[in-house]
Amino acid sequence: MHYSLDGLKAALRYEDAFRQEMLLALVLIPVALYLPVSGVGKALMVGSVMLILIVELFNSAIEATVDRISLEKHQLAKRAKDVGSAAVLLSLINAVAIWLLVLL
Repeated sequence: MHYSLDGLKAALRYEDAFRQEMLLALVLIPVALYLPVSGVGKALMVGSVMLILIVELFNSAIEATVDRISLEKHQLAKRAKDVGSAAVLLSLINAVAIWLLVLL
């Protein structure tokens, strides 16, 4: 648990995108719990927001690992970072789709 909390602290301190998504989660999760939707709908909405945070943490870990290995520009390093970024984008699209499907 100690390492997990250290990881969250590091992400909040060093990762701008994670801080932004955490702020979004701090707004959206209470909204999801307040809205008059089914329990399954609430779970899907909250889960989709949590998934964004989880994927962003993985993306940050990938970027830190790539940077630790070398700051030299390399096609494989770019590909790893781009794929991690694409995963975050898909998690954001997923959240929007779930919220729209639940609310509409």
